[in-house]
Amino acid sequence: MAQDNDPTRDSAPDLQILGDQITLQPRSYVEARREDDREEPLMHNMARFRSEPLQFLREVSLYVSGTGWRAYDKVIGQPIFYSGFSEHIKNSVVSAPLLQTRISQLADKRLEVEEKEGWLNRDDTDFVTKKAQRRAVIESGIQEVAERMTNDMICKFESKTFIRGAYYLVTQLLTRAYHQGIHVSSEEVLRLRRVAEVAERKKQSIIFLPSHRSHVDYVSMQLICYRLGLALPVVVAGDNLNFPVVGSFLQHAGAMWIRRSFGNDTLYTTLVQTYIDTLLQGGYNFECFIEGGRSRTGKLLSPKFGILSFILDSLLSGRVEDAIICPVSTQYDKVIETEGYVTELLGVPKKKENLADFLSGGSSVLSLRLGRVDVRFHEPWSLRQYIDEQLTKLTTSPETLKFDIKTPETAAIKQKLLRTMGYRVLSDINDVSVVMPTALIGTVLLTLRGRGVGMSELMRRIKWLIARVGAKGGRVAHFGNAPLADVVERGLDVLGKDLVGVVQGLAEPTYYAVDRFQLSFYRNMTIHLFISEALVSASIYTRVKLGGGPAHQEISYITLREQVLFLSSLFRGEFIFPGDGLAVNLEKTLVGLENDRILTLKRDEQNVILSIGLSDKERAAGRENYDFYCFLIWPFIESSWLAAVSLMGLTPPLEYKDGDGIWIDVTKAHNTAQLLGKTLYHQGDLSYFEAVNKETLKNAYQRFEEEGIIYVVKSKDSKVPSRLRLASEWMPSRDPTNSGALQPSGKLWNFIERIASSRREGKNRRDGATVSTRVLRLADTLGAKLFEEATNPEGKADAKLNNEEATKLKRAVKAERRRRRLEGRAHL
Repeated sequence: MAQDNDPTRDSAPDLQILGDQITLQPRSYVEARREDDREEPLMHNMARFRSEPLQFLREVSLYVSGTGWRAYDKVIGQPIFYSGFSEHIKNSVVSAPLLQTRISQLADKRLEVEEKEGWLNRDDTDFVTKKAQRRAVIESGIQEVAERMTNDMICKFESKTFIRGAYYLVTQLLTRAYHQGIHVSSEEVLRLRRVAEVAERKKQSIIFLPSHRSHVDYVSMQLICYRLGLALPVVVAGDNLNFPVVGSFLQHAGAMWIRRSFGNDTLYTTLVQTYIDTLLQGGYNFECFIEGGRSRTGKLLSPKFGILSFILDSLLSGRVEDAIICPVSTQYDKVIETEGYVTELLGVPKKKENLADFLSGGSSVLSLRLGRVDVRFHEPWSLRQYIDEQLTKLTTSPETLKFDIKTPETAAIKQKLLRTMGYRVLSDINDVSVVMPTALIGTVLLTLRGRGVGMSELMRRIKWLIARVGAKGGRVAHFGNAPLADVVERGLDVLGKDLVGVVQGLAEPTYYAVDRFQLSFYRNMTIHLFISEALVSASIYTRVKLGGGPAHQEISYITLREQVLFLSSLFRGEFIFPGDGLAVNLEKTLVGLENDRILTLKRDEQNVILSIGLSDKERAAGRENYDFYCFLIWPFIESSWLAAVSLMGLTPPLEYKDGDGIWIDVTKAHNTAQLLGKTLYHQGDLSYFEAVNKETLKNAYQRFEEEGIIYVVKSKDSKVPSRLRLASEWMPSRDPTNSGALQPSGKLWNFIERIASSRREGKNRRDGATVSTRVLRLADTLGAKLFEEATNPEGKADAKLNNEEATKLKRAVKAERRRRRLEGRAHL
């Protein structure tokens, strides 16, 4: 039973879904450890095959034949799983006016080419007849291609017998790995069912937009919808998963296959748009991952606008009246793929999915005990209503806009709609996310000074963190009647000795982070709650790191505000910030830290904040709470600093007279930045090894591109890699009297120093002197190799731009500058 002071004691209970068993439990309940540690009843089903084969077969037959809820007959939503479903959808897609218009346009373009090349002669007496015949042949060919593409793409909800058997099989596999099942909020599920009933009557689709941390995300959503009697959504999936046997299974269970890149294939792009139109017009539920791919870092990624753009087009064009958006958070005690994520983030190329790896990986997963999966549903909202509200804010006369005609104005408005919608969904996901015990443990272990921590201290800090999560409006996994020690023990068991080690034979068992890189995945699950406090703390650190007495470490409000603004702009693509605006959010954060007795604020007679410093209480406590916030953000500051330092290496060596015109392969530049980081870490000039992770470095380079620090050109030819160069106004100078050595001065150098001012001070380094000598020399050496490779005649891409690329770049730079000016936002 919950304690009297438990804020969740009056909350709606959770539903624990473990196979075909649903159990009501207190919100986010964690079961107490039992002496015999027996598995849940359903877990015996697969094990009983050897001892009770007839009983096993009887249970399987209950699913396949459909008994009770297993029949999946009374489903809330449009009819699915009937013979002929795929053919019906396919015919609707290929006969849609949008697709037929595109086929006609492509035929026209082909006829124009054939006329220019002399295949069709206007002087022929039967020119009109020949042209019409040729058009028919071309359109027929394109139609055949479209039908084949459609058949390969669409989800095939054909057989109830199949989905019943698939549900049984997948449930057994999932509950073997996640032995405590899937948890959902009963309140959220009941609300979702009510929304689904209304959507069914109106023939509207529910568009599920979940977070994406694991391939298990696909499975958990389908299992929940099946078990609760909701129509399964069609799930957007990359065709990298469409390999033999597994691809067909997934397609019949809800997957629609799309290419990872569409290129300039207008037919395929139109086909995807038409299929999404068809699904939304028919009121079929739909699911796509707002982040695009799986998050390898544990926190939410920036929204990807590809599929969202198609959905928005469906409504803006009027082809679809409305759809319901339902943001979804999926959290795990432990993510199966984290070990693979680490190798990818360290630069090892991702291995292509195949059947052999799938089977071998699946068999090893069955022996794991990974805890549970928590799935939370935000309150669904009308996309049409959201669009109307946003258009009213963006333009004075929204009713005059015609989105079926592309103009610079409509394109700009659509882009703003996409951006605001994407970040609203991410914010909604964060709002309903549950912080798991493993995330609490990982966060505490990576935000403490020292090598390890005893159990009593670990629990003390976890208690503090739980209180802070609650105070920030977050939701912590509620522990029911289980003592905190049991919950922590269980979390440590799930993380395993490869992530968290323990040293016995001491005054008390001491726990330490074995694999800090992998453990950072779990720490990053909590960072969104404290990003404002972390940025403020890192900004104050610019004074704290200087040392001296309390008065010397105080920072003025104006200086603090400028640094917080700088860091917020630096991490714009990395984190989701509160939408209140900097001034309101900064004051709210400072007052909160003051109330927590971490900071002391000095005000004037009008109660205006003048300066900020650490409180006496926080100093007496060894800065443990202040340091907590710094530790959260320092690895990201370190990564941005590393990316900025690597830009110094993009300065052309003196021997390249026209060096400004040499373009570097983007991937090679990223790899070089990572190599620089690994070297600096092992030489003691980088505090965090996770700072070299590929995703954060790529995000930093993306921000540099957005701010015009670097220029990037992308070729229409997929075989030609993207290239970049440093913008002229950011180009550092070289000392002609000192072998052309890079000089630690200029705009880029000042930018690096600005980031470095919030870096964690190293024990064995002095930032300014170290960077201006050894680190700078190493960046220059690696950069010289990039220029050497770029000018190699055997390279895949030209070191120089052709006229078309140069013209396109000039237009893009001009448009980007105009966009930044119109946005009126803070810039680096």
